[in-house]
Amino acid sequence: MPRPVTPLLTVDVVIELADRPGRPVVLIERRNPPAGHALPGGFVDVGETVEVAAVREAREETGLEVTLTRLLGVYSDPARDPRGHTVSVVYVGEARGEPQAGDDAAKVIVADAAHSPPLAFDHARILADYLATRR
Repeated sequence: MPRPVTPLLTVDVVIELADRPGRPVVLIERRNPPAGHALPGGFVDVGETVEVAAVREAREETGLEVTLTRLLGVYSDPARDPRGHTVSVVYVGEARGEPQAGDDAAKVIVADAAHSPPLAFDHARILADYLATRR
């Protein structure tokens, strides 16, 4: 039986900075297309769990050691990524310290989740879901 063609698997992390008032979140400015701001995240490597991928991607893009605190949701709209169909497993995590841009991130910004800049992909929806569960 041939292997099925399936969407690519990704992870994203809403990183709360636990050592700052109001627990702002970390966003990146993407280095590669599609341009814009986004949550830290990326593709899951073969042989890697989604939890390990989320922590790895967060560290690579922000320099922060993130502790995952909960699963926010799974986002699978075929139109969520203009590069093709991806499914993202999204976590909420916390970290302390000063984020530093790395890997696919040209810059990092710290923002109030309710007042973020326009976001790439479906990340505005993800942040809205995060805010709804944070209240």
